[in-house]
Amino acid sequence: MQSAVIILRNPFAPATRDVLQSEPHQTISQWLAANQILQFDKPTICLKDGQPVLRECWPSTRIDGIVVFVTLPQGGGGGGGGKNPLRTVLMIAVMVVATVYAGPVGSSLGFSGSMATAVGSAAIMTAGSVLVSALVPLPSPSLPAIGSGAGLAQPSPTYSLQGQGNFARLSQPIPVIYGRHIVYPDLAATPYGEYVSNDQFLHQLHCIGLGEYDIEKICIEDSPITAFDEVEYQIVAPGQNVTLFDPDVVTASEVAGQELVHGDFVGGFAITPSETQITHIGLDVILPRGLYYANDSGGLDAKTASWRFDARKIDDEGVALGDWFTLGAESLTLADSTAQRLSFKYPVSPGRYEVRATRLEAKDPSSRVGHEVRWAEARGYVAESEFPPDVTLLAIKMRATDNLSQRSSRQINCVVTRKLPTWSPQVGWGEPIATRAIAWAFADVLRAHYGAKLSNERIDLVALAQLDSVWSSREDYFDAIFDQSVTVWEALTRIARCGRSVPFLQGGIVRIVRDEPRSLPVALFSARNIVKNSLKIQYIMPGDETADSVTVEFFSSRTWKPDEVTVGLGGSQSLNPAKVRLFGCTNEAHAIREGLYIAAANRYRRRIVTFRTELEGLIPTYGDLVAISHDMPSWGTGGEFMSWDPGSRTAVLSEDVSFEAQTDHVIALRMRDGSVAGPYVVVTAGTPNSVVFEDLSGVDIRIATDSERTHFAFGRADHWATLARVITIRPRGDQVEVTCVAENSLVHSADI
Repeated sequence: MQSAVIILRNPFAPATRDVLQSEPHQTISQWLAANQILQFDKPTICLKDGQPVLRECWPSTRIDGIVVFVTLPQGGGGGGGGKNPLRTVLMIAVMVVATVYAGPVGSSLGFSGSMATAVGSAAIMTAGSVLVSALVPLPSPSLPAIGSGAGLAQPSPTYSLQGQGNFARLSQPIPVIYGRHIVYPDLAATPYGEYVSNDQFLHQLHCIGLGEYDIEKICIEDSPITAFDEVEYQIVAPGQNVTLFDPDVVTASEVAGQELVHGDFVGGFAITPSETQITHIGLDVILPRGLYYANDSGGLDAKTASWRFDARKIDDEGVALGDWFTLGAESLTLADSTAQRLSFKYPVSPGRYEVRATRLEAKDPSSRVGHEVRWAEARGYVAESEFPPDVTLLAIKMRATDNLSQRSSRQINCVVTRKLPTWSPQVGWGEPIATRAIAWAFADVLRAHYGAKLSNERIDLVALAQLDSVWSSREDYFDAIFDQSVTVWEALTRIARCGRSVPFLQGGIVRIVRDEPRSLPVALFSARNIVKNSLKIQYIMPGDETADSVTVEFFSSRTWKPDEVTVGLGGSQSLNPAKVRLFGCTNEAHAIREGLYIAAANRYRRRIVTFRTELEGLIPTYGDLVAISHDMPSWGTGGEFMSWDPGSRTAVLSEDVSFEAQTDHVIALRMRDGSVAGPYVVVTAGTPNSVVFEDLSGVDIRIATDSERTHFAFGRADHWATLARVITIRPRGDQVEVTCVAENSLVHSADI
């Protein structure tokens, strides 16, 4: 086994460590002597493979693995937070061992090493969850169907594992489609059939979805609808009239092919349920053997069949309101052995009706005769039936042929793109256009009657317009169907997540923030305005179950089927990928970008910083970049201006600062309004607590004793403070608790 010694001088900055080799079977005392370490200048504890080792045991304890010397921090001011700083230090030290030399797990977090270690998942504060994402919530994990198994909700007809098709989804929401997507439109009314010239025509009405759409193509199964001569269709935009389908047709289930007999009545059957009124009655008759007489010469002679339909009004209880009257007495004379199908449609005054039928002549029972008459179907055409004015419908009329089966009639699908209004600061809202934009889907959920119904004043439209240009340039789109009931906030979260963004509510206004590179912090927090002992740093380190790569599930627009792609950062072996489902993504390139971003956030954003301050904690908002300077974790040096000479640009500081040779140093300033100025390049003025600014024009420096002095943060140009993104702001009495995740620029470059 290879051995090593780690010297961790600051447990709150685990990246700053010394890693030194050890000879085989060397004891701790022997190693210290060989490296001329006679004593430590600060209280230090020793751990071997994660377990503390008393000083008296150093001469007899062989390294043969990993030994860590970790310095105990002294003094107050927060640092690790918690009531047991020793325990905190021990936890961090153990985690350092686990991550520096944990093989693939360590490399997945940006560390590398060749040595094995006995320290594993027993390390304190390891991340047993699959992924870490503090700023933008992770997409939903892999699911067979949105809403499946939830209460009485039916599985999603779009995303479930069941076969797609056209069905009536009773009591289910009307779909809302955004972007470009395939849809198998639901049946908006009960299909019905009619016979014309002995051909059967099937009438169907489909609901594509709420709103208006650009219809790219319509198919029956995989074939364009234009390939079928026997099919007519009508696209009905919101507010238009349906001409290819009667608004509402109710079929009487009792009528199902009963034979008509002379002298007897079949029925009466109520055509419609209670509390419905019809204006027309449709009746179908079938002669299954045709109509003929087979003569002695082998030919067919004509034969006649006749029948009559009667009707009378009834109330909602089925009680007759009048006498029977004749709807129609029909007859047919024919010499044909082909089955005959006939449809009749009779106008009636609005009301509820029952219908009966009888044959007007006796059936010829001879085997040489086709003379059978059957009542096939009864329909009622409902009066004044209206469809919602804000839906797009598709009416289909198809003739039954060998090309069109009953199954294929339920495999009608369309590729559609939603039309939405777009907003700009110059012209406001424009006319609806076909768009896949994330921004305008987000806005529609907030404005629509099926959404939050908010006014423009309660939506951050300026931010949406700015983000729209970002998303468009990246080709980040939202293509999805909401065909299950979800809350407005859930819908907003899903839409925003497809653009690497988060919605939040501030001052009654719905806002949105994208996780993107930021260089200018909006606020500076240091030991001067951080409440003493409130600074807490949580290091989220890997465990055995921590994901080292990401598998992104998406709905591919190439195949219109579920697909997935697995991505990992450099150094990842992709042995333990975590699955996420990116709802609204239909493009593999988009899925790859988001997968790399998630993997980078999982690797590089593992420090959570919490502190308390006063009301200036309300300056930043969700996602804002802030600078944190504190001496305990060695995040720069903070203090106040004690004096200021504008002529020489020399400042005397409340704290000593140290300059490193051949390294640029800077100072950032906290202004009176809480904003951040700088950082500005400085050089030493000859004393430990004085600096000279290369340039500091137009900055109001406060040094008076009757007001708060100007705060500063000092350090190397690349390390004057830790930059972090705000994730929560909570009032705590007279104070404000701010929680942030430490920023890392590699999160934003991973997908480039």
